[in-house]
Amino acid sequence: MNILLINHYAGSTEMGMEFRPYYFAREWIRMGHRVTIVSGDYSHLRVKNPEVKKDFQKEVIDGIQYCWVKTGRYEGNGVKRAGTMFRFVYKLWVNAERIANSIKPDVVITSSTYPLDTFAGQRIAKLTGARLIHEVHDMWPATLIELGGMKKYNPFVILMQLGENSAYRKSDYIVSILPCAKEYMVKHGMKAEKFVNIQNGIVLSEWERQEKIPEKHQKVLNRLKEDGNFIVGYFGGHALSNALDLLLDTAKGISIPGIKFVLVGNGVEKPRLIRRVQDEKIENVIFLDPVGKAAIGDLTKYFDCSYMGSLKSSLYRFGISFNKMYDSMMAGKPIVCAIDTQECLVEKYKCGIVVKSGKPSDIQKAIEQLYNSSEDERKAMGQRGKDAVLKYYNYTILAEEFGKLF
Repeated sequence: MNILLINHYAGSTEMGMEFRPYYFAREWIRMGHRVTIVSGDYSHLRVKNPEVKKDFQKEVIDGIQYCWVKTGRYEGNGVKRAGTMFRFVYKLWVNAERIANSIKPDVVITSSTYPLDTFAGQRIAKLTGARLIHEVHDMWPATLIELGGMKKYNPFVILMQLGENSAYRKSDYIVSILPCAKEYMVKHGMKAEKFVNIQNGIVLSEWERQEKIPEKHQKVLNRLKEDGNFIVGYFGGHALSNALDLLLDTAKGISIPGIKFVLVGNGVEKPRLIRRVQDEKIENVIFLDPVGKAAIGDLTKYFDCSYMGSLKSSLYRFGISFNKMYDSMMAGKPIVCAIDTQECLVEKYKCGIVVKSGKPSDIQKAIEQLYNSSEDERKAMGQRGKDAVLKYYNYTILAEEFGKLF
C-alpha cells in the first residue's frame, strides 16, 4: 500500500527526534508497503535539520521517501513557532491535489504534535479515497491550557480545539500513544470503536548493536561498582518537568552510604542542579554528560535501578508513554517511578515500584526497599519488564498492530 504520514517534526536516527514516524515507516517498508513522510524543514527536536531549498523537496532515507516543506526556524513556543504550524498546514492544504496525484495514498496518517494537520489530511484522503488515521502524541489543546496556562477562549486554543474535534469525528481511526485518553476523546466527538492505543517502544536491532559509553563515564561507574555501591540511575532531560529536585531531596534524606545517584543527561536545569548539589554538600550525587541513544544499554548495565519522575500534572490522567520507561524495562533493571498516572506499565508488569510524585520520602522508601532486596529479586523484577517490552512494545510488533488498521 501507499502510506502518507504527515508529521511536522518527523526525524530519523541521524537527524534526531522525533523517532516514532521513522521507526514505523521502516517497519512498514519491511512489510512491503511504500511510505512517504511529509515533514517541516525545521524542528527544535532535531539535532540536525535538512537543507531544504524548495517546498516538497524529496530525499530518501533508509528506503523512506521524505518530502520537506519549508516552514522556517523558530525558538521557544511563541508566535514564530505558531507561524510555522500555519505555514506547514496551509502549504499541504493548497497542494493537496498535487500531493494526492503524486503519492496516490491508500492510507493517510496525520501525526503532528498539534491537531491542525487533520484538515490537510482530510482533504488528501477525500481526493484519493484513502483511509484516514489520526495519531495523538500530546493532548492539544489540553496541554496548552493545563500545562501552558493558556485561557480556554484564547483564539489559538479555540483553533486547536476545532482541529482536535474534527480529527476525532472524521478520521477512520484514532491511534493514541496515551492509554487512558479514550473517554476524553469520546466527549470530543470520537466514536468509541475508533480508539486504538499503540504506545511507544524499543527497536530491537539498536539493542543488539549497542555502543560503549565514553571512557570518562566508564571510569566513574566502574569505580562506584568496585567500591560496592548501589547505583540509582537517571538518564534523560534535566528539565523542570522531570522533577530532579525531588531526586536530590531523596538523595539528601538517604543515610545509607552505599547508595549513590548518577544523573546522565543535559538540559536547562542542569547547571542549577549542579550548584544545588555543591551548595548543599549532597555527596552521593554524580552528574555525567548525556550519551547517545545507542549507548543506553551499556549505560544501564551499571545501574541497580532506574528512576523516572515528574511534577504533579493533571495531564497524566491520560497515561504515560515515556521512551525512557521502555528503555529502562528493556535494560532489565527495576524502576522507581514517581508519577501519578493511570495504567502505568511499571505497575502492570510488576517491574518496579510506583509511588506518588512530589514525595521524596516515598521515593526514598522505594529505593531502600530495592536496596534491601536480594539480587535475585531485583533480577526477577527487571526481567518481567524486559519480557513485556520484547513481547508487546518493540516497533516490529507495534508496526504490525498499526498495520492492521490499514
